[in-house]
Formats: sequence, C-alpha cells, structure tokens
Amino acid sequence: MSNIPDPILEGLQRGWKVLGGKHAPLPEHITCDVAIIGSGAGAGITAELLTKAGLNVVIVEEGQLQSSSDFKQRELQAYAALYQENAGRKTKDKGITILQGRSVGGTTTVNWTSSFRTPPDTLKFWQDHFGLKDFTPEALEPFFSQAQTRLNIHPWEAAPNENNELLRRGAAKLGIKAETIPRNVKGCYNLGSCGMGCPTNAKQSMLVTTIPFALDHGATLLVETRAEKLVFDGNRVTGMQCIAVKPNAAPVQAGTVSTTIAAKHYVLAGGAINSPALLLRSKAPDPHKQLGTRTFLHPVAITTAVMKDAVEAWNGAPQSIYSDHFLHTQPVDGPIGFKLEVAPLHPMFFGANLPGFGAKQAELLRQYPHANVMLALMRDGFHDQSVGGTVELRGDGSPLLDYPLTDYVMDGARRAMLVMAQIQFEAGATMVYPGHELAGGTSTWAATKAAIEALPMKPLLTKIGSAHVMGGCGLGGDASLGVTRPDGVHWQLDNLSIHDGSIFPTSIGANPQLSIYGNVNRLAQALAKRLSGKDVVLA
Repeated sequence: MSNIPDPILEGLQRGWKVLGGKHAPLPEHITCDVAIIGSGAGAGITAELLTKAGLNVVIVEEGQLQSSSDFKQRELQAYAALYQENAGRKTKDKGITILQGRSVGGTTTVNWTSSFRTPPDTLKFWQDHFGLKDFTPEALEPFFSQAQTRLNIHPWEAAPNENNELLRRGAAKLGIKAETIPRNVKGCYNLGSCGMGCPTNAKQSMLVTTIPFALDHGATLLVETRAEKLVFDGNRVTGMQCIAVKPNAAPVQAGTVSTTIAAKHYVLAGGAINSPALLLRSKAPDPHKQLGTRTFLHPVAITTAVMKDAVEAWNGAPQSIYSDHFLHTQPVDGPIGFKLEVAPLHPMFFGANLPGFGAKQAELLRQYPHANVMLALMRDGFHDQSVGGTVELRGDGSPLLDYPLTDYVMDGARRAMLVMAQIQFEAGATMVYPGHELAGGTSTWAATKAAIEALPMKPLLTKIGSAHVMGGCGLGGDASLGVTRPDGVHWQLDNLSIHDGSIFPTSIGANPQLSIYGNVNRLAQALAKRLSGKDVVLA
C-alpha cells in the first residue's frame, strides 16, 4: 500500500494545526469561536460546515491521529489503537460487548460502511412520543441527500462476497426479501478490513473527508486530549478543562488540567456514552433527570454456521446485503423487531464470538474458512419494556453503561436466532451454532429449532454484542422529554449544542452513521447561520 497517497501525512506537511501527543505540546489556554468535542460522525459534519462559514474552530479528540499508513490490517494493532477500551468495552454486568471507535474520525474510521437513512417509522415514533414535529422524511430529505453526495454513499455495485450472498440466498428460499446495502466508499479495493481502518482511504470516513476539510480551512485539532469538565455560569458554558492522555487513554499527569478552552459556543459530539459522561462529570443541569438515560444499543444476537463450501468471510466488502423483513412485518412498538446482516470474520473477532471454551471452541475455529456469522440488530427503545440503559460514572470519572437485558429483549434474541438458523440451513449450512454458551452445534433445522427453543435466554449465557450506541442526551420537543432541544441546543445551556448519536430518542432500527450525518447536517447548518450569519451547505 506504499504507493497510495496518505491525506493525513500530506495535510501535516502542509501545516495543519495539530497539537497534543507526539505532534506538539498543548497550550495552557485556547480561545476560539467554537470548540467541538469529538471527531466522529457528528463532529466531522459540524466542523466542515462551521469552518466553511468562516468560524474559528477547535476540535478535541481523546484518541490518536492515525492514517492509512498506520493501518496494517492487523486486529491486534487496530483494536488497541482505534477502539474504546481496546475493543473490550462492556456493559455494567458484562452482558454486552460494545465496539466503539476512539481515534480521529471516531467510529467512522472503523465501521463497516453500511449507510441507511433514518427509517420513516422511527421518525413517526419521535413525532408522536417526543414532540419532534419537524423530524419528517420530507424535512430531512435535502440534508440526507447532501450527506450522501458528500460521502459518496450509494448501493454497493460489486457482487456481494459469499458471506453476504448466503444471506440473500437463504432468505430468498424462505420468501424473505433481502436488498443491497448502501456504502460510503470511493474506489474501494474490496479488501474486507474496514474494521481495522481503511488502508486505501476508500472509506469516506470523517478521517479523510470532513476533518481534513476543516483543517485545511483553519481549524485546530487537539489529539490525545480528553475533554474532562465543562464550567458553567448560569445558563452558559464559560470554559472547558482538558487533560492530556496517553495512547492507551491513561492521563499523562493525573489531576492536572493541560489546557482550558474558552469558546463562544461548544458542540458536544463525543458519542452516546462519552457525551453524557462529560455532562455528568461537569454536573450539568438536569432538572428532569433525563441525562444518560434511554441509551440504546441495537443489541445483536448471532448464530454461527459452518457451510459445506468455503466462505472466507474475511474477504470483500464486510456488509453488502441486508433484510428488514422482520422490522416491516410487525408494529414498531410490538415485539422487538430486528434487521438481518452478516459479520466479517477475522480470527480474533471470530474467536471472541464463538460459544464455548477449550476443545469445543477449537473445533469451531478449525472451521474458520467455512464459517458464517449472521447478525440480528434488535430495534430497542420503542416499547415500555425496552427503555435502554443508563450511563453512570466510575470512581475515576470514566463512563459505564448499565444496560439490563430484559425478557422483552431476550425474547427477540430467541426469535432472531430461530430465523437466522433457518436461513443458514436454507443457504446450505451443515452445522449451526446458536450464540449461546450452553448451545452445541446441530446439523438439521429441526434439531436446531428444538435446541434454541429450549435455551435459557439469560445475560452472560446468550452472546449479545453491539456496535451502535445511541441516546443518553435525547432530543425532546419540550424540556421534560429530553436533554436536547429540536435545534440541537441543550435545554438548559444556551451555548452548548449536542451533535452526535446521543440525541436520538430511540435506536434507529438501522446502522446509524447516515442518520447522524443527515440529522446533524441540518442542526449544524442552522448553527452556522446563527453564529456567522452565513448560509452554508454540506454539498
């Protein structure tokens, strides 16, 4: 990959203002028009628009600045450098493992590129239950269209790899519709290592699009710098205290504020665990006790199949086929619905998601080239037995998500496993292993159905993961319904906006990156107009 241009190294050579870590010491004080906390989906869109409006912007990112020259398609290196808690972030009871990015670009640097607009039934639920009357498909249309143009989002045009094709093949035999996933890629090499950072810069993440745009237009980027606390005076933020951290997130000097940022306006875009955590550490006003609550994950149930022929699920676009059949065939507030996709399989990821230990797991690992893992993303937040989780703080101020896996969610996991196993057998599976510690492999649909129906669906026994964190600073049409106003401003703090997935009042029911781009695009354009008087658009 040595002949592939590296836009980050080129930008640094052009004189980008990047401070922190190995780049340059942090100054004691910084003043600016807008301080943006985070550099992921919401932060990147906001940074591009605000700098386009001529505002002086500072971006604060806890993780490292890494680029295509650093991305070696090696799991061990990538998980430590690019993910929260080395890709081992877990909920309080350790019942759910959460994959979340932690580097410049945030989760957009490591996601699998699947891009969906916010579904109409999700927006309708927000209108009816959270007073968000202007959140309609028609009102959001231009903002989604601009984001899709800017980030080259379109249905994947190449043939799906076998891992994805077997979802379509098995579903078709059952009369279940499966469709092609839109992806944010340009000139994709079809390598399959999106989760370890794109070594060719084909993925149109914030790392190679909006953040470079902002830096080319005068923004300053602080890396390995954690926004530790906001300081308030009445209904305004008057300063932000930041500490320097090491690449592993440990403070460089515990208890020492490295830099204080004074801005006219602040944009919180640290993601739907870290954003509520910063407000909790800062003791932000929360008169209706909404902060950190209603945090959603799309809890993911899995089944693993061994196919007769090789699948090689590590090769090719990670996700290119999906089915929403089990979202559209039932009410949004009925039994939990789920979206079907597949997972790319690299050795560590595959091993971590297999059931069992020792010889049992070793036997499955030997089937690695023939393996397929199917995913069911459960749509949480639409039912009174699906209220999500709550962000808390540990003793050292770091965030912890308490997400109880209720019987309602677990019923969905069982139904999803049954569907996925049947699809896998229809696609030619010779063995299927439900994602459950007490499950063994079975070689027929009838035996697998009986086994899944008999399993105790309990946390820590049922394997549940997530890569989609949403909520915790939800939008509300009045102050009693959420933390964030419909225009993205905090209900009690006039110069603080929240521009990330934490503003969603429920889960999306689809991979959320495009929902963040589209919704934040609207909020950020309005913010740019208020702060600068200028009209700007994303594309």
